[in-house]
Amino acid sequence: MSVDALRPPHLRPPKLGPRLQRAFRYAAEKHYGQTRKQSAVPYLSHLMAVASLVLEAGGDEDMAIAALLHDVVEDCGGMPRLREIRKQFGARVAKIVEGCTDSFGEPKPEWVERKKDYLREVKRADVETRLVSASDKLHNVRTILADYRKDGEAIWTRFNGGREGTLWYYRALSDEYRRRSPNRITRELEIAVAELEQAVGKKPRSSQKFAKKKAAANSGR
Repeated sequence: MSVDALRPPHLRPPKLGPRLQRAFRYAAEKHYGQTRKQSAVPYLSHLMAVASLVLEAGGDEDMAIAALLHDVVEDCGGMPRLREIRKQFGARVAKIVEGCTDSFGEPKPEWVERKKDYLREVKRADVETRLVSASDKLHNVRTILADYRKDGEAIWTRFNGGREGTLWYYRALSDEYRRRSPNRITRELEIAVAELEQAVGKKPRSSQKFAKKKAAANSGR
């Protein structure tokens, strides 16, 4: 009798095989030469971290593949890339990747509107997509917090939303993930966002208030 047969069903690991290895190679190829914001850290490290979080939270092979590929459409080719993912890795993976994508072409929409649209998409997303998306955001926030502790306020020049917009966005996402089907990832994200807010001395601002302020600034009022 195998060791797996002795484990309760909820403790049996997912079956990981050649498809996951192929997805890793695909992600490494498409993101070749890309790095994290204003750093020498290969972008692939983020994708690996997100896939790890998904597996640690109980995700299966398709979800781990989607985690590895979650930025390919946005950063490496748009809708043609999504069709390629669907063909190579299946409809379920493609659906999750699509749900984690906030822009499908160039030029990208204005930052605040793009993030507001993504928040609306997250509200309607299924549990699998929300888990992969939340894992992505958790790793982002943890990285921002570590960088802030090292470099201070200088880090905000890396982000299109600046200090205020970045804090608003991750707070709004955390609140939305917590609203439905909370899990270990959403709870860790809530903790990380609170730690970031505490570190910068920032009280959370409602998404509606921030969006109205930004819209007024863009209109020249």
